[in-house]
Amino acid sequence: MAASELYSKYARVWLPDAEEVWKSAELIKDYTPGDLTLSLQLEDGTTVEHKIDPRTNNLPPLRNPNILVGENDLTALSYLHEPAVLHNLRVRFIDSKLIYTYCGIVLVAINPYESLPIYDTDIINAYSGQNMGDMDPHIFAVAEEAYKQMARNERNQSIIVSGESGAGKTVSAKYAMRYFATVSCSSGESNVEERVLASSPIMEAIGNAKTTRNDNSSRFGKYIAIGFDKKHCIIGADMRTYLLEKSRVVYQAHGERNYHIFYQLCASSHLPEFKAFKLGCADDFHCTNQGQSPVIDGVDDAKEMCNTRRAFSLLGIGESDQMEIYQILSAILHLSNVEVKDHSADRCSISPDNSHLIVFCELMGVPCEEMAHWLCHKKLKTTTETYVKSVSKMNAVYGRDALAKHIYARLFSWIVGRINHALKSAVKQHSFIGVLDIYGFETFDVNSFEQFCINYANEKLQQQFNLHVFKLEQEEYMKEEIPWTLIDFYDNQPCINLIEAKLGILDLLDEECKMPKGSDDTWAQKLYNTLLKQNAHFDKPRLSNRAFIIHHFADKVEYQCEGFLEKNKDTVNEEQINVLKHSKFDLLLKLFEDDEKPTGSPSKRSSSTGRAGPSQRDNKKTVGLQFRQSLHLLMDTLNATTPHYVRCIKPNDDKAPFTLDPVRAVQQLRACGILETIRISAAGFPSRWTYQEFFSRYRVLMKQKDALPDRKQTCKNLLEKLIKEKYQFGKNKIFFRAGQVAYLEKLRSDKLRMACVRIQKTIRCWLARKKYLRMKESAITIQKHVRGHQARRYVEFMRQTRAAVIIQRNVRMWTRRRRYQQQRSAALTIQCFWRAYLARKQYYKLMYEQKAVVIQRWVKGWLVKRHYRRILAAVILLQSCVRRMRARKELKKLKVDARSVEHFKKLNVGMENKIMQLQHKLIEQHKENRELSEKLSSVEKTQNTDRDRQSKEIENLRRSEQEARAKAETLPSLLEQLSFLQHELEQTRREKEDLEEHTKYVSSHNQVVDELNMKNTSLNNNIDELNKQIVEQAQQLTEIKTNVDNTKQLEKDLTEERSRYQTLLSEHLHLEERLYYNPISAQMLALQRRVKELEQDKQSLLQQLDKREEAQQEKAKRHELESENKKLKQDLNELRKSLTTESTDLMPPAPGSMPYDVLMEQLTSSNEELEMRKEEVLLLRSHMVQTCMYHLHFLTFLLRSTDIHTLNEDGELWLAYEGLKETNRLLECQMQEQDRVHSDKCRTLVEEVKKLKGEKEQQQKLLAQSLLLPEDARIEASLNHEITRLTKENLELMEQGEKQDKTIRKLKKQLKLYMKKVEDFEGNHMDCCSVSVTNASVRAVNITRKEKEYRGMLEYREGDESWLLKNLVTDLKPRGVAVSFTPGLPAYIIFMCLRYADNVNDDQRVSSLLNATISSIKGVIKRRGNDFEVVSFWLANTCRILHCLKQYSGDEVFMMHNTPKQNEHCLANFELSEYQQVFGDLAIQIYRQLIKCMEDILQPLIVASMLEHETIQGVLGSKPTGLRKKSPSITGEEAVTVEVLLQRLSLFHSTMSQHGLDADLIKQAVKQQFYIICAVTLNHLLLRKEMCSWSKGLQIRYNVWQLEEWLTERELTDCGAKEALEPLIQAAQLLQIKKKTEADARAICTMSTALTTSQILKVLTLYTPVIEFEERVTTGFIETIKNFLKDRGESATLMMDTKKIFSVTVPFTPSSVALETIQIPASLKLSFLTRI
Repeated sequence: MAASELYSKYARVWLPDAEEVWKSAELIKDYTPGDLTLSLQLEDGTTVEHKIDPRTNNLPPLRNPNILVGENDLTALSYLHEPAVLHNLRVRFIDSKLIYTYCGIVLVAINPYESLPIYDTDIINAYSGQNMGDMDPHIFAVAEEAYKQMARNERNQSIIVSGESGAGKTVSAKYAMRYFATVSCSSGESNVEERVLASSPIMEAIGNAKTTRNDNSSRFGKYIAIGFDKKHCIIGADMRTYLLEKSRVVYQAHGERNYHIFYQLCASSHLPEFKAFKLGCADDFHCTNQGQSPVIDGVDDAKEMCNTRRAFSLLGIGESDQMEIYQILSAILHLSNVEVKDHSADRCSISPDNSHLIVFCELMGVPCEEMAHWLCHKKLKTTTETYVKSVSKMNAVYGRDALAKHIYARLFSWIVGRINHALKSAVKQHSFIGVLDIYGFETFDVNSFEQFCINYANEKLQQQFNLHVFKLEQEEYMKEEIPWTLIDFYDNQPCINLIEAKLGILDLLDEECKMPKGSDDTWAQKLYNTLLKQNAHFDKPRLSNRAFIIHHFADKVEYQCEGFLEKNKDTVNEEQINVLKHSKFDLLLKLFEDDEKPTGSPSKRSSSTGRAGPSQRDNKKTVGLQFRQSLHLLMDTLNATTPHYVRCIKPNDDKAPFTLDPVRAVQQLRACGILETIRISAAGFPSRWTYQEFFSRYRVLMKQKDALPDRKQTCKNLLEKLIKEKYQFGKNKIFFRAGQVAYLEKLRSDKLRMACVRIQKTIRCWLARKKYLRMKESAITIQKHVRGHQARRYVEFMRQTRAAVIIQRNVRMWTRRRRYQQQRSAALTIQCFWRAYLARKQYYKLMYEQKAVVIQRWVKGWLVKRHYRRILAAVILLQSCVRRMRARKELKKLKVDARSVEHFKKLNVGMENKIMQLQHKLIEQHKENRELSEKLSSVEKTQNTDRDRQSKEIENLRRSEQEARAKAETLPSLLEQLSFLQHELEQTRREKEDLEEHTKYVSSHNQVVDELNMKNTSLNNNIDELNKQIVEQAQQLTEIKTNVDNTKQLEKDLTEERSRYQTLLSEHLHLEERLYYNPISAQMLALQRRVKELEQDKQSLLQQLDKREEAQQEKAKRHELESENKKLKQDLNELRKSLTTESTDLMPPAPGSMPYDVLMEQLTSSNEELEMRKEEVLLLRSHMVQTCMYHLHFLTFLLRSTDIHTLNEDGELWLAYEGLKETNRLLECQMQEQDRVHSDKCRTLVEEVKKLKGEKEQQQKLLAQSLLLPEDARIEASLNHEITRLTKENLELMEQGEKQDKTIRKLKKQLKLYMKKVEDFEGNHMDCCSVSVTNASVRAVNITRKEKEYRGMLEYREGDESWLLKNLVTDLKPRGVAVSFTPGLPAYIIFMCLRYADNVNDDQRVSSLLNATISSIKGVIKRRGNDFEVVSFWLANTCRILHCLKQYSGDEVFMMHNTPKQNEHCLANFELSEYQQVFGDLAIQIYRQLIKCMEDILQPLIVASMLEHETIQGVLGSKPTGLRKKSPSITGEEAVTVEVLLQRLSLFHSTMSQHGLDADLIKQAVKQQFYIICAVTLNHLLLRKEMCSWSKGLQIRYNVWQLEEWLTERELTDCGAKEALEPLIQAAQLLQIKKKTEADARAICTMSTALTTSQILKVLTLYTPVIEFEERVTTGFIETIKNFLKDRGESATLMMDTKKIFSVTVPFTPSSVALETIQIPASLKLSFLTRI
């Protein structure tokens, strides 16, 4: 196609720019061949004229269509050139926040300088097993591709990670190794993956440092080969390192640091184990303070030291070896602080009391004097003599630094060797995956020997990369059988020859190092003379004679020759090494023990040092030679493997997150070979389509008749019309040259645009015509209604006129009538008021007279009473005066008598007795006084309270008195008012008469008002009551709400507790499996077996002991029973004689009397009681059935054959009455005993509840503590706790078992004794009754055969459990049983056997049967756990066994669901609640296995059916893809659709229903299925950028609708499955909703409640238009969403947890199947079972 077609108006191109490298512009007019300028408009609106060189006629590169921007693969771009690559990376990195992009076979990784949530274990699981083109670019995708090719092709793989410092190489390599460690499984007991990952922190500590470009820059290259066995499990690893930067040990530039390990040591110097090293802070040492940047932001060196020590320990390097390593590193720190004093130009010395030298020598174990001497001297050897010569201060400092570098390099190599030894596996390695983390191309202002070696290595890697890319292109063309020509690509072999060939740079450098007086200047001159004119890649700077320039593949680099020879020699003073070799320090000797041996493997970077004579000097390898050899070995290794490339890009030098500097990015893209890959792809056929994809995409460009059944021929015909050349047809694909897809996209968009215009034209015409017809119809309708309205208005006017006349007539009549009525009512009112006034006046007069009479009466009475009180007071005063006078006279008389002697004599008579009596009384009075004092105190208290109360009453009385006084003062005024009121009374009497008539008139009105008021009050009362009810209801509602909230919280807590329990149960199962291979667990199992054997021996010994005791007891008691038998016979005969004798004193009552009737009633009741007792005996003792039945028939025969009166002849009823009383007493005693037992049981249960509560609290504490521990410690702690708990339970159970055994033996002995007594008694009784039976008349009896009544039990012999479970569980095929027989038949059979064991009261049978059943089911699940039908079948049967244990347990909660017959089948002797818990746990375990089985089946179907398959044809259109084609999940006719997924779900549902699984469990399983579908679909949607489009959202919603329809058809809408799909539904809605304005953002935040913030932002970021008419989501809109969602308190996880399993409950489901009706099919081979 011509350039004029491409460079037309509105076409967009790229223009060079100094700042942005490339900027976009748009043509404002068409280009015609021959034009010298292009008229362009920039994005900012400015117009420019771009000049075209007439000689080359090179036009600016075209820009790709917007639909191709942001592609996962750069090779999918139609125009492949530098600006397109840069723009695509910028859009993905800045706008979409995507750091990974494919470029053919290369993964481009841009350092985001920010932590991203894309490396979690969920992401690893999502990429595991996926093809590389199916998911978004990721380092995990590259790792998965390498792992998959290793497993599939049985070929070793390599991942080559390169890039400049700070680009993220180390992190990328670390994540690749982490991926292998996660998806692989170690083959042994030791966890190899953890050890492989533990090598990273060690190598970072000793090999990484802070530079100006990177805080954690790797200063060495490493190649880690991770070994795998035949099962593709990690078994070990091997590490090779390259070119350690030793100069950093003694020198750092400004802003840089030494290796991290030195700063970690200084930060941990305060620890007691490091006190002997005498360290300080990093600023105190010369080798750590030169960069003046000892701290890295956000890095805690002390914490990193802990991680390093932990990694050492994990790799098996003990604490002593670690301390030796830290001792050597501390010695290096002190060595750097050793000061050298200058004495002359060639003499120097070190002070012998230099503290740092002393510490260095102490740590290294060498003499201080020797080390100080050889640091300032050197030894020169000739053929005849040896000289010791002093050196200058500068040379001494160089020697000191060389020694430090040499020691560190040896220590580095030793640590690498120890790591390799720790990672080495004894198992033979089958294959390996190598991860190469190596430096990228480097160019600085001053480039030296290190940069030369780094760029040399990158030249070799680039050559290998170019050859591999070219090889892949060639293989693709040959595979598709298309003609191709040799693609010209850059070959850097001449540059490599310049460096490594004979007489190359390295060869000349080694030759110069061998010269005695070789220097950097002479070597530079040799380079100029040898290479300047012979090699085009070598050049000389204009202004320097000590530098040279090499034209590398990335750029030309100028190297300074200074220091090349010294660094290549890597010399160290031999005498210093000899001093170290005589050290007492073991590790130091190990470091230098290889010096005596020949040079080791080429992989070692540090050569042997020292000048040991010509032989050693000749054999000694230079650093350049060692590096060249190790590089050749690396290239051989890489060429023998399948390489995978990761190119790391540093986006900016400021370490700003998600900021791209285009200049720096382009430099790195050119240096790492990305643009070379693009150029190779562009030179061939970069765009590749399958025929079906091409047909689906460009179907719109052809007519209906052009669409042929043969897709290949159809595509050929279309391309012949549209494009004349620049394409090739392969076997399966169409190959396009660069730019052709963009041209096809332009044609497609033009065709779609024209179709849109045509559709718009037709729709607009239809809308206009529809609008016209609507307007016409509206006009006619309006006219019709207006005319009708006018007619109606005229008729209405006539009606109004007639009505007005009538109204006037009636109004005039009304006014006249109203005036008359008003005059009449006024006259009546006047009359009424006048009469009332006269009546009130007369009334007031009468009232006044009556009140005056009353007042006079009260005043006169008061005067009389006052006179009486005065007279009474005077009389009392007179009496008191007289009595006082008489008393005084009597007193004087008594005083005279008292002074006389006779009086004293009378008084002294009996005085002594009185004194004794008085003393006795005094004592009693003291006691009484104490009692009275106590009473007095209490009385005083009561009096105080009464006094307070009375004081309050007095105050109240005083107030009332004051009020009374105030009222008395107002009495005169009241009298005046009284007179005035009397006057008014007369007036009111008159008025009363006037008002009486008016009152009659008003009374009726008042009655009406009262009634209304009553109604109003009743309504108000009703309203109040209603308000009260409303308030009460509101309170009830609040209480209900709180109860509902509490219930919800309780349900939530219950589900959480259940999920925790189930997770603990699953962890317990995993621990059991893990402990199976643990030696400690093996010992525990052996001990448990030994304990079981001892218990069996104990049981056998006890049985033998019981047999011997029984035999002895039988012998001893036989004689006793015989004597008792004789005695009983005599007693019986005497009793009969006494009954037959007639006594007048004790005659029995006559028939018909009152006592006789009472005795008869008691006899019948005793007979009924006897019958009940007999039934109980029948149920409890089956072997006595026949004798008891015979006894019963005998008694009934006697009762039938004899008469009641004859029965009572001998007074037997009296005896029965006495026996009944005795029976009642016995029953009362038994009831009391039962009450006591019941109280004891209640007490024990309360104690058990308290004990369980304590255990629960203890477990909660342990759980809370374990949650704070790391995962390994948590597992170990829970394991120890479980072992102690089980041991304790075992001991308790053993004690209980021993107690029960004792009681059982005791009861068995008593039972046997009683049975023998009963048998003997019955035998005697039968002998006595045989005579009467033989004498009775014998009559013929017809015997009828009764139908068998089965009891729902299956009898089996002891030891048949194994056969039973083998036929019923192990060898059973679920399909035949589920289709042919009753659901849950095996469960019913097992339970019927259990009922038999319970019926015979054999606890050993019960426990053995249940334990064997559990073990058999577990074994079946373990062997055939991947078979969904088997797992579903045994889940249903396990649940049925659990339900049967509950249904027939005898618990009233479960018995209420049973029929009476089922209640008769309840277990009688054993309480199996513990086994209910065990079967419940087993059901949960099988349910989890069922979910896992369903997940494994659904996993490969979900993505293909829910995302990839196009159910609605024509909605989606495939976009152009790059070299990494998306492989469909299942190709061809096997394409997976939603119908296939629904068929699989239907199969699951029908299988579970056939097996009789509980409906609740089926609902929970369906909910789990839908959650898995949602989680897997959403996770893949979040990891696949091409799936985030509007049309894909429509497709997802259609698929979800089909799933919901499936739920509706099977009546499963209430199982919670729809809610489980809510995140996926909201994600689909998010793809379809409008995403422009702030209102749209609010709507998205309101709608997306089931999605996390990170998921919402990820979907919006990944949103990609599939057609040109869609628009991308702007960054501003995404920021608005982020601001709205910043207050959400939720998890920051991106992926949904696909391993999550909802907590399951097994609700009780009673069975209606009657056990007695179940029959055993012959096909089950259970003929040894017998129905009872």
